[in-house]
Amino acid sequence: MSEVMKESFTEAFTARTPLRARVRALAPSMTPSVLAVAEAVAADPAGCARLTVTALAEHTGTSEATVVRTARLLGYPGYRDLRLALAALAAQQESGAAPSVTVDITVDDPLPDVVAKLAREEAQTLADTAAGLDLTALAAAVTALATARRIDIYGVGASALVAQDLAQKLQRIGLVALAHADPHLAVTNAVQLRPGDAAVAITHSGSTGDVIDPLRTAFERGATTIALTGRPHSPVTRHADHVLTTSAARESRLRPAAMSSRTSQLLVVDCLFVAVAQQTYETAAPALAASYEALAPRHRPTSRQEQCP
Repeated sequence: MSEVMKESFTEAFTARTPLRARVRALAPSMTPSVLAVAEAVAADPAGCARLTVTALAEHTGTSEATVVRTARLLGYPGYRDLRLALAALAAQQESGAAPSVTVDITVDDPLPDVVAKLAREEAQTLADTAAGLDLTALAAAVTALATARRIDIYGVGASALVAQDLAQKLQRIGLVALAHADPHLAVTNAVQLRPGDAAVAITHSGSTGDVIDPLRTAFERGATTIALTGRPHSPVTRHADHVLTTSAARESRLRPAAMSSRTSQLLVVDCLFVAVAQQTYETAAPALAASYEALAPRHRPTSRQEQCP
């Protein structure tokens, strides 16, 4: 991602994402000292807004440099800007504004506003993912999948649905692809991989052990490994030859697997599928046609269904 793109993404993320959600989103990539400062300002914005950089460093048991570094990581040019934002946040909280149910939605929002806000969030997440996607890593991942003898895909929870979607798409163009939601089976299958195979790990947080373990095993066995995650410096990337990053979707405690996390993952899955189909078109097209032909009868109404009024 270019520096201009990084700056644009950081500004958009800062403007759109409340402080608590921002800290939760960035926590996996923070050092313990930076996390201590971030959690302190998120927990007590009014109190921290009254502290100088030296006082906040003493309050959190860190250093002034760590406080400044935390401010920049949260999207502010410096501590002064963070302090002003904290003061504004404290004023908003004191004004008695309706509490938030999710990142953008309050308990008082009418249903049409809820629908419109969620739709905007989805559209923005997709745009952010497309803008930040590393095309070099994507091209390398496509080649790895297109030429693989076998493809293992790991995902649990909401990410398991995305893993199944990718496996189904690849199967329909003639590739050997299996999605593993059971962590034991995932590791068992990863042990069988070797050079020439590929493994894909899908985890928004990038720190899901049940996904990291089989990817690590696949990596150690010599398979080409791909990580699809919302955290570019998360633990899963240590065992990935290629990293595909989705937008940092704004999850909350009410929506720990927010739809925007999955839609951004599904966008990358579609990019992988279409590009792989392009590279393998001579075999993919007949395989896809055969799958359509095999499934067509199942989509025709039965005689009893045809008689229903």
